[in-house]
Amino acid sequence: MATEAEAATNDDASVTSQNSKLVIAASSLGTIFEWYDFYLYGLLATILTAQFFSGVNETTGFILALAAFAAGFFVRPFGALVFGRIGDLVGRKNTFLVTMGIMGFSTFAVGLLPSYATAGILAPTLLVLLRLLQGLALGGQYGGAAIYVAEHAPEGKRGFFTSWIQTTATLGLFATLLIVIGTRSLIGEEAFASWGWRIPFLLSILLLGVSLWIRLQLNESPVYQRMKAEGATSKAPLTEAFGRWSNLRLVLIALFGAVAGQAVVWYTGQFYALFFLEKTLKLDGASTNIMIAAALALGTPFFVFFGWLSDRIGRKPIILTGCLLAALTYFPLFHALAGAVNPALAAAQSRSPVTIVADPADCSVQFDPVGKNKFDRRSCDIVKAFVAKAGVSYENQSALPGSPAQLVIGEKILFAPDAPTLGGDDKAGAIKAFQASAGEALKAAGYPSKADPAQVNHGLAILLLFVLVLYVTMVYGPIAALLVELFPARIRYTSMSLPYHIGNGWFGGFLPTIAFAIVAAGGNIYSGLWYPVGVALLTVVVGLLLLPETRGRAVAD
Repeated sequence: MATEAEAATNDDASVTSQNSKLVIAASSLGTIFEWYDFYLYGLLATILTAQFFSGVNETTGFILALAAFAAGFFVRPFGALVFGRIGDLVGRKNTFLVTMGIMGFSTFAVGLLPSYATAGILAPTLLVLLRLLQGLALGGQYGGAAIYVAEHAPEGKRGFFTSWIQTTATLGLFATLLIVIGTRSLIGEEAFASWGWRIPFLLSILLLGVSLWIRLQLNESPVYQRMKAEGATSKAPLTEAFGRWSNLRLVLIALFGAVAGQAVVWYTGQFYALFFLEKTLKLDGASTNIMIAAALALGTPFFVFFGWLSDRIGRKPIILTGCLLAALTYFPLFHALAGAVNPALAAAQSRSPVTIVADPADCSVQFDPVGKNKFDRRSCDIVKAFVAKAGVSYENQSALPGSPAQLVIGEKILFAPDAPTLGGDDKAGAIKAFQASAGEALKAAGYPSKADPAQVNHGLAILLLFVLVLYVTMVYGPIAALLVELFPARIRYTSMSLPYHIGNGWFGGFLPTIAFAIVAAGGNIYSGLWYPVGVALLTVVVGLLLLPETRGRAVAD
C-alpha cells in the first residue's frame, strides 16, 4: 500500500500536467486585481492631494499624498513576515486568499471616505490607515503567488512560467489606466476631479469577487503537499530564515544584489515617469494616462520574453544588465522626454535658465507637513515658494550672508522683498508685487503654464516611455524565478518575501516621495533621478560580486 508521502508524490505529475495553465491563469488574474487596487491610488495622487491634503500648500500636499502612497509600502515587509510565516506553516493557497480579501475591502473603502473639506484631519488619517492595511496584505500576496506558480512549473521553464506573474503588475496598472481613462472620458474631467475619482475604487468590489472565486478553484502547491505529507515543513520559519547566518546572508544578497535595483528601475519606469509627466511637465492627466498605457501595452510581452530567456542564459545577467542600462541612460531619457512632451518648457529652460541667488542660511526646504508655514519670513523662502508653485526648474547660487535673494530668469534679475524689514500689509503687498513681476518674467521668457497638446510629440514620448518599460521587463521578468530558486522550500515563503518587500516596499515604494523631495530641496527637476541611479548601480556591484546564478536549481529541496 502506498504511503501518504508516496501518494502526494504520485499526484505531482498529474497536478502539474493537467492544471499548469489554470495555475498560471488563476494566479495571474488574481494578482492583476491586487495590483489594480494598489496602483489606483498612485495614478490619482494629484486628485487625492486636493481631496485629502487641501489644508497645506501645494508642494507639501503633493509630497504628503506621495507619502500616504508610500505608507502602504512601509508596512509591506511586516506583512511579509506575518504572512510569509503563515504561508510556510499552513500553506500557500489559503494565505494569499486572506491577503486578497484584506486588500480588496480596503480599496473599496477608499471610495467611501469623506474629503478633507468635509471631515478635516480625519480624512487623511483614515486614508493612511487603509493604505497600511493594503500594504500589509500585499506583503503576503506576491510571495504566495510566485511560489505557487514556480512550484508547479516543470524544470527548465520556471522563468517562463513565473514571468506571467510578473506581467500582472503591469497589467494591473494597465487595467487601472483603462478604467480611469474611461471614467474620465465618460463624465468629464471636472466631474472626475470632484467625485468621479471614487468610481474606480468602488468598482474594485466586483473585481474582488471574481478574483476570490478564481483562486478558490486552486489546490495547494504540490511541493508544499509533499513536504506536509513527509512532515518536513518548518516549525519555526522566522528563526530558520533570519536566525541562521547561512540563510540570512542569502536574504541580504537577494535584497542588495537583485531586488533593490529591480525595485527602483520598476518604479522609475512606471510610477515616477507618470508623476514626472503630470506634475513636472504639466501634461494633462488624460494624455498622461494614455501615453503610459500605450508604453505598457508595447512593453508587457517582454516580461515573458525575458523570463523565457532567463531559462536559457540565467537570471542574473538579465537583471543586472537592466539595472546598468537604466543607471546609464535615465538622465538623457528624461531630458528627451521633457523635450517631447513640453518642448516650450525645455526650450525656455535652455534659453533662459532660472537661478536663485541667495544666502543658503536664508533658505528653507519647501516642505511643511502641518501646513502652518507660508514661506514668507525670509527673502529666499519667498522666491523658492513662488518657483516651487510654478513648477520651474532652477539652480542655486550662494550670495553674501544677509543679502536679499534674487531670482534670475535668463538675463532678467528680480530682487525678492527683504521680508524681515517689512511687516503686515507692507510685506503682503511686496510679496504680491514680486510674484506678479516674476510671473510676467517667466511668461516673457517662454515658460508655459502647462504643456500645449498641439506641441506634444506623442510618438517620441511613447517610444521613450517604452524604453523605460523595457528596462522594467528586464529586471522584473526573471526576479520571481531567481528568488524562489534561491531559498529552500521549507522556509521559501518567509525568506523570499522579506527581501522582495523591503526592496519593492522601501527602496521602490518610497522612490516618488524621495525623488520629489530631492527636487523640492534642490530645485532641478531631474535631480530626483540620482536616487534610482545610485541604488541601481549598488545592485550591479553587489550582484556581480555576490549573487549566485540560480537557473537549473530544483525547487523541491
